[in-house]
Formats: sequence, C-alpha cells, structure tokens
Amino acid sequence: MNPRHHRKIQLGSERGQSLTEFALVLPILALLLFAVIQFGIVFNNYVTLTDSTRAGARKAVVSGRLGASAAQSACLKAVKDSAAGLDTSKLTPSCTSTWGPGADVKVTATYPYQISLLGKVVKAGRLSSTTTERVE
Repeated sequence: MNPRHHRKIQLGSERGQSLTEFALVLPILALLLFAVIQFGIVFNNYVTLTDSTRAGARKAVVSGRLGASAAQSACLKAVKDSAAGLDTSKLTPSCTSTWGPGADVKVTATYPYQISLLGKVVKAGRLSSTTTERVE
C-alpha cells in the first residue's frame, strides 16, 4: 500500500469529520447565544427598574413638604419618567409613606419579563424592585 495515498484519504475524512462536528455543535452554540441575549435583556430591564424606583424615592423625599398627594404623584411621575426603555403601560409603581418629617418613603415597582428560546417561553414572571428613603 502506498503511504501517500493512505494519507490523502485520511486528510479528506478528517475534514469531513470536523464539518460534521461543527454541524452538530452549531445549534447548541446558537441556543446558548440566544439565551445569553435574552438574560441580558431581562437584566437590563431589572437595572432600569431599580434606577426608576431610586429616582422616584428621591423625588418623593424632597417633595414631602408639598403634601401627601402632591408628593405621591411626583413620586409616581418620576418612576415612570426615569424608566426609559421600559413600556410604561406595563410598569406598576407604588409610593407609600406617612409623609411626616423623618418618615420612610417606600417605592416599589414591578415589570413583566419573559425569556423565550426558539419561540417557546422558558420562564416568565414579574421583576420587582423596592427603594426606601427617609423624608427630609
């Protein structure tokens, strides 16, 4: 048997083997990539939600002198205004306090999320963030 001829057959079959392995691994890698993207979107929504509750709480504590109703509406407006990138119609904020000097203001907001891979919903629920600050 000619050693050169044997080597050429082996090289050709290795090339086919790596192509077959790539074809088998590609769907798994694509699924992993899409999962990372979906988790990144949900995490970004959570960070935005947390920042909006912080902004709402800050607005509420400095508006406490205006009265309970005005401070609460200012708080809710600040939460929605600072939720850039979120669908504010799906955002559910709440601001609670006794609004007295030194009282705590508790701002909570929830937002729905959904993780779907290949058109199938893997996980869905509501993100929630709460911020508490003291009225000035």
